[in-house]
Amino acid sequence: MTNKFRLRSKIWTLCAILGFTFSLAGCSGSSSSPNSPSQPANPVGSNLIQVSSDPFSVGPGQHATEVEPHMFANGMTLVAAFQVGRIAPGGATDIGWATSTDAGATWTHGSLPGMTKGEGTGPFDAASDPAVAYDAKHNMWLIASLPLSSTIQTPAVVVSRSMDGVNWGNPISVEPGAVSSDKNWIVCDSWVSSPHYGNCYVEWDDPSNNDQVFMNTSTDGGLTWGAATPTTNFAGGIGGQPLVQPNGTVVVPIETDVMAAFVSSDGGASWSAPVTISNIQFHGDAGGIRSGPLPSAAVDGSGTIWNVWEDCRYRANCTTNDLVYSTSTDGVTWSAVTRIPIDDTASTVDHFIPGTGIDPATSGASAHVALHYYYYPQTQCTASTCQLFVGFISSTNGGSTWNDPSTITAAPMSLSWLPNSQNGLMVGDYIATSFVNGVPLGVFAVAQNTKTTFGVGSSFHEAIYTAKGLTLKMSARQLSSAHDQPLHRLSDKIEREVPEKGISPPLRRRARRSAK
Repeated sequence: MTNKFRLRSKIWTLCAILGFTFSLAGCSGSSSSPNSPSQPANPVGSNLIQVSSDPFSVGPGQHATEVEPHMFANGMTLVAAFQVGRIAPGGATDIGWATSTDAGATWTHGSLPGMTKGEGTGPFDAASDPAVAYDAKHNMWLIASLPLSSTIQTPAVVVSRSMDGVNWGNPISVEPGAVSSDKNWIVCDSWVSSPHYGNCYVEWDDPSNNDQVFMNTSTDGGLTWGAATPTTNFAGGIGGQPLVQPNGTVVVPIETDVMAAFVSSDGGASWSAPVTISNIQFHGDAGGIRSGPLPSAAVDGSGTIWNVWEDCRYRANCTTNDLVYSTSTDGVTWSAVTRIPIDDTASTVDHFIPGTGIDPATSGASAHVALHYYYYPQTQCTASTCQLFVGFISSTNGGSTWNDPSTITAAPMSLSWLPNSQNGLMVGDYIATSFVNGVPLGVFAVAQNTKTTFGVGSSFHEAIYTAKGLTLKMSARQLSSAHDQPLHRLSDKIEREVPEKGISPPLRRRARRSAK
């Protein structure tokens, strides 16, 4: 099923609707906003372009919902993938895709074939965890995802392939022998200078075996895959995001007991033991929303790796999260943790679920870095009072200073508009930012109101959007966190997660979906 459209949203006059002035850009260096109005306004303003919608109605999916998008860009083409019709106990009715060949102006979208019973042509009950890659050597778009079934053995990960980002083949098994799997990711080596040019790498972990991390490698555009290979010390972790440097080294930032990374310098034949990037200190986001300190990683044009996550070390008593980052040129030695100065450290704003992108034509001290993220203006809120927004911030000088942040959504989202999951109310564990011709574009889930009472009703209106008109032009006021210092070593308890495939995790396993 495909559909091509270009959304032209009506401009919302928020002063008349809300009775106050709300800035859609800049926010005077703060992401804070006024209290929620008695009549909710539409978060979708004229600056947003809808890239997809949920076409399904079959149970047990919560329709109409789309969550957890990832996106990759090559030239003028962008390909995004996401869950469609979120199923509360795990996974979704199918994996959706959306493709633009004109730098995000118009989009074609559909659902991956051969995957799920809900879509109608596949064997699996559900699918989850989509991630997108492009293999320049083989001219192939790849979407990796996690198949789920209550009746048949599923591969650890499957990969769907397309030459044009629109016509997709049936999924190919990456690792057929796994008992369980979670949090897969995919990347391809598209550096012509690399000795491993054309290799693609898939990461995943096994919840039934202490979250042991595995990597699979393909040398033929994802058509076939080598055996699952662990790290040299059989490390466990979750949420790894592999990236490739111009010399062919693969760096995988990942959450273990700490924020960590492991590497391969031989084309995936072997993988090092993880090294520590930083300890993890985080504030459990309020309202029962599904979130946590998973890495959001990107690579610049010279191969410097950025790893971004949510963290409370700069906030008194760990009462709210900033977004922080560390960088590395080799995946082994990492810089000190640095705060992204979206808000002052005395603010009440809570930032989480970052999607990080770097313009591949830039690097080092001139790197253009952009992030989309979610935030609450007031960290101490409840499921019925939390106001959820999408924000954006960028830097044109490799993070030395940052432009004023912008609020992307035109009004707050209520958590009652979000579908449920086995780990909380859901927009996704991650979102994404990509660059096309120097312009940053994100993909993120935005929900609109279809309910009158919290937790009552069965209908939703949540879809995947991108924002138009974003630039990285240096703003008049530049923000810096150069003199910020960590205040403590506190962290909220990270509670146990229920994996998508329903296998109970080991007692030592940490999960990130606690509600304040």
